[in-house]
Amino acid sequence: MTISTMEVDSGNGALQRKQATYNSLDEGFEIQKEMYRGQQYSQIYFARLQLMRTLLYSLLPTWKPHLPSCTVLQLEEGKECVIVGTLFKDMKLKPTILDEYSKERSTTPLVKPHNFIHSDDYLVLEDESGRVKLSCPSLSPSVYVTGIVVALHGKETAAGDFMVEDILEADLPPQMKPPPSSVEDKFVVFVSGLSVGSTSANPLHFQLFVDHITGHLGDEQQQGIAAQIVQVVIAGDSVELPRALFSGQNLGSKDNSKLSEPVKELDILLTQVASGIPIDIMPGANDPANFSMPQQPLNRCLFPGSKAYNTFRSCTNPHSFELDNVRFLGSSGQNIDDLAKYSDANGKLGFLERTLRWRHIAPTAPNTLGCYPFTDRDPFFIESCPHVYFVGNQEKYETKLIEGPEGQVVRLICIPRFSETGIAVVLNLKNLQCHTLSFGTQFGS
Repeated sequence: MTISTMEVDSGNGALQRKQATYNSLDEGFEIQKEMYRGQQYSQIYFARLQLMRTLLYSLLPTWKPHLPSCTVLQLEEGKECVIVGTLFKDMKLKPTILDEYSKERSTTPLVKPHNFIHSDDYLVLEDESGRVKLSCPSLSPSVYVTGIVVALHGKETAAGDFMVEDILEADLPPQMKPPPSSVEDKFVVFVSGLSVGSTSANPLHFQLFVDHITGHLGDEQQQGIAAQIVQVVIAGDSVELPRALFSGQNLGSKDNSKLSEPVKELDILLTQVASGIPIDIMPGANDPANFSMPQQPLNRCLFPGSKAYNTFRSCTNPHSFELDNVRFLGSSGQNIDDLAKYSDANGKLGFLERTLRWRHIAPTAPNTLGCYPFTDRDPFFIESCPHVYFVGNQEKYETKLIEGPEGQVVRLICIPRFSETGIAVVLNLKNLQCHTLSFGTQFGS
């Protein structure tokens, strides 16, 4: 799909907005016929293991060509081998639904920890034949979470544990197309956490953002830069609805108005953007969408003004697309935030990179992150390496360029919550370079 030419108003005439070829890759995240009856979550784990095991077996000849591979049931004491399976992390502090109904719940601390890692946590490897506890001083349980498929080199001990000597992860997937080498600047703008309707959001900040990217602010030079924006991506949590109204009771007309007001306000602002720039909107944890991953597109009926433009697209979360042959993949943040509860890394960029090297967007689903019970596939498997991998609704802006063993190049981006920071992120398709746009309304006395 090629976006039609648009114009940006300037003092000396109209500037033509640049174009970019867009291709949606969300088909794998779309659920055509929802069905929960008779479906078990074990099936998605089985599909994941089958897919990842085939991949890891193909890497064994170059990793440990001299060692035999076996299942958990085939382990023999003292015999070195390679086993492939799904990791399970036993966590002492991991909350369970049974805690809600425990007779001893009064002893549970009122303040919940932000992270459930404990020094007594340990890892178990599981396949169809059985499971075995892992032991290795260099294998830190805090790095891993339940749901990752790995290959392990080691041997069974007299105690029945598997002593790990080395570990193989899938690493970055193949990159189908080379990194971009465009000769002209074209920009993609990312924003998330608009939280229209919340007390923390300043409507003027978002209006300034809209006016800036549509070319209604600044001098001729700034308008010229605005004309180079070819895509806007809104990565979740666009509205904040008053939770006090969700009591299960029938709502009166006034309450219904309170619920619809933030969405109406958002539609007015998005209509201004869609009239000049292609825009993708993803659902988030606080948006009126399904809870489980992958979240389905927000209903277009919510946006009567925006949907009139063919530049307005309601997308899934996670969201994948191509723009001028540059592949993008990202989420609204639930997958990364959940990882941060059950594992440890050097910042959110560390979690983002880790999921890419594990080749899985949401490894904690369905264990601790809600997801649809797929029976024949795992849509979160990363088959092709993106050029840009982003996550929304983070505390601060961070970015990093990483490389893979086969020359893959990926730009990682953490997009901060706009309602709290007033910051949007701009990426140049020409060279994958990033910078921020900051909007504030502080006035001097």
